[in-house]
Amino acid sequence: MTGALREPLRAGAKALGLALQEPQLTALLDFLALMHKWNQVYNLTAVRDPREMLAQHLLDSLAAVAPLARQLAGCGAARPRVLDVGSGGGLPGVVFAICCPHVDVTCVDAVAKKAAFVQQVSAQLPLANLHGMHARVQDLAGPYDVVCSRAFASLADFTAWSHHLLAPQAVWLAMKGRRPDDEIAALPADVRVFHVEPLAVPGLAAERCLVWLRPAP
Repeated sequence: MTGALREPLRAGAKALGLALQEPQLTALLDFLALMHKWNQVYNLTAVRDPREMLAQHLLDSLAAVAPLARQLAGCGAARPRVLDVGSGGGLPGVVFAICCPHVDVTCVDAVAKKAAFVQQVSAQLPLANLHGMHARVQDLAGPYDVVCSRAFASLADFTAWSHHLLAPQAVWLAMKGRRPDDEIAALPADVRVFHVEPLAVPGLAAERCLVWLRPAP
């Protein structure tokens, strides 16, 4: 099945302005195949059909790759560190690790089987820059240059639980559906939204956006 998805994946990546190499496309499809296989036992995602997984998981995560790369280019770190909070089956962290091999990506989840899946992906693909961790984000130590999440928690909880993990000049990146104005309004005074970036995900009609935040000065 994943072989039939190669061209749709290539076209989607191109539409997002990503010049992915053939080994990266292969790694993304191998990741999708592993997710589909493990999903039958570990319930990593409610999406079961590989074609739907392509749009709702791979392309949705790929839509954040170029914005993330732009942010990291200005962070000054030789090997930037990204933390994906509540990563579940490794989204978007695994996609980031495949597309940005110079970035060190850690996926943390409080569910042990999900962290174990990411470790399996890291070993099997293999991805030396990808790490799966079973822990609560509140118990981790930093620092990280970007702390990201996708469908994890409210912006207030996400930033409160991970504030201690930010490096100097680091930011939060929250992947959301429609613009979460209620969540933005509920943020504390020490957190500031500096950009809400709309996304157009190929093959997906639903609204998507990135919410960029940083500690208030």
